[in-house]
Amino acid sequence: MASADTEVMTTALHITLITETFPPEINGVANTLGRLCDGLRARGHQVELVRPRQGCDQQLGSDDELLLCRGWPLPGYPGLQWGQSSMHKLLRRWKRQRPDVLYIATEGPLGLSALRAARRLGISVVSGFHTNFQQYSNQYGLGLLTRLLTHYLRWFHNRSTLTLVPSVSQRLELERRHFERLALLSRGVDSQLFHPTKRLQSLREQWGLGEKDIAVIHVGRLAPEKNLGLLKRCFDTLKATYPQRNLKLIIVGDGPQRVALEQELPEAIFCGTQRGEVLASHYASGDVFLFPSMTETFGNVVLEALASGLGVVA
Repeated sequence: MASADTEVMTTALHITLITETFPPEINGVANTLGRLCDGLRARGHQVELVRPRQGCDQQLGSDDELLLCRGWPLPGYPGLQWGQSSMHKLLRRWKRQRPDVLYIATEGPLGLSALRAARRLGISVVSGFHTNFQQYSNQYGLGLLTRLLTHYLRWFHNRSTLTLVPSVSQRLELERRHFERLALLSRGVDSQLFHPTKRLQSLREQWGLGEKDIAVIHVGRLAPEKNLGLLKRCFDTLKATYPQRNLKLIIVGDGPQRVALEQELPEAIFCGTQRGEVLASHYASGDVFLFPSMTETFGNVVLEALASGLGVVA
């Protein structure tokens, strides 16, 4: 009999991942897909990546594992873009080298063209529900589009064989909206990278904090859908409630609202975008994680903060 810890060997698949965001872009979807791609390859699967060309791709060409498409800037999000519809390019490529299954992670023009091409060729499609775009529309003053976006997302995902969602609560919400064939692809956190031992007194001193002072930290995109007006109100209330304590607001991340926030919160420390070990030290050197967003599909930063030993208010 095989031992209980014997690894089960599976047939290697040719999997094509279609996404409009991918590392080194910084957002929860890109982070999740980067780890997913690495994990699938580590298990022996061939992963073909289809995505828009990024600024760092100037000298990079397409090959058997990468197809770069043209992208268009995403309004309000410098550095992010929609992928251009590429149905004919995908049809030619997949007729020549047919994948076993597609994983479509984003529902924009590139994802839609991949869905149409796959249905024409009879290739199985698994989709991922990574972003609550229908909730974002209210934040950008486009509330009338919410119902249309919900209809489109339901139409899109119900044409795939299976839609993977990050949490049980998200699955229940989508079932309530008549999304079909939903399954859970749970998330994780690198608990060796994000750990309380990464706390740095030298970093806290740079922030002007002593041993008993409190660093209230926020990590994420600085964008309208993150409900950042509540971040200011919460911190102001904390200062008024505990006037005897030295509290400092530490903001890690970048985005279209950064300039406005710097004006509204002149005493806050803006650290910009951080990665890897430096990001882990920023988390662990805080005390309270304050996260007011109400549009998260999952919220990777909450797990990273918990793993770093912070008290989380979200």
